[in-house]
Amino acid sequence: MSTTAYLARRDKIENYFDRTAADAWARLTSTAKVSGIRATVRAGRDRMRATLLDWLPADLHGKTLLDAGCGTGALAVEAARRGARVTAIDLSPTLVDLARERLPADLAGAIEFRSGDMLDAALGKFDHVVGMDSLIHYTRGDVVGALGTLAARTRTSIVFTFAPSNPMLATMIAVGRLFPQKDRAPFIEPIAEAKLKAAIASAPALTDWQSARTQRIASGFYTSQALELTRRDPSLRSG
Repeated sequence: MSTTAYLARRDKIENYFDRTAADAWARLTSTAKVSGIRATVRAGRDRMRATLLDWLPADLHGKTLLDAGCGTGALAVEAARRGARVTAIDLSPTLVDLARERLPADLAGAIEFRSGDMLDAALGKFDHVVGMDSLIHYTRGDVVGALGTLAARTRTSIVFTFAPSNPMLATMIAVGRLFPQKDRAPFIEPIAEAKLKAAIASAPALTDWQSARTQRIASGFYTSQALELTRRDPSLRSG
């Protein structure tokens, strides 16, 4: 992983979601009426969240989970309802504050919300890590590097999403590059599934891990692909 490239992209993402897009993101992740385009994105994200949650154990009592890139906290809430002790972190303090405001009263104390870098070693170790659309702005090398960093602190599984390389997504990105710089979201980095899996298989930091289930979700202007990583041998689990 190129630390310099990762940090530069991370800072752009933080600036965008904490300043430029905070209000739009708050509306998208609520039940408020949105445009037809954003409605497809909302529906796609709902399906993706359900997919990632389906890959986690139904009973998470006694387990710890890191929601890496928690946004406004919807996935963290569902994991906590299954009994998990959740640490939810996002680069945007504004979105984290909103997640705290939306936290149901009956889950007070079940989720620790933080703003910062999901790769911070101070967060500790976890049984499961979920990264929903938190790595889609990074190159393949940085994605694999981030997974290796997370794997060192994860006992059982990592489920995450990446932007799958396909003609439609490439066209959407090309159109997006025509907008003025101030209006642009951080560029999504399309990654070919086969190349990502090969890079994961050859990464020294991921020797004890293997690719498992995968699922692509396409809903209008939302396209993302989920991938599950699991440890090869339970006896190799850290912690």
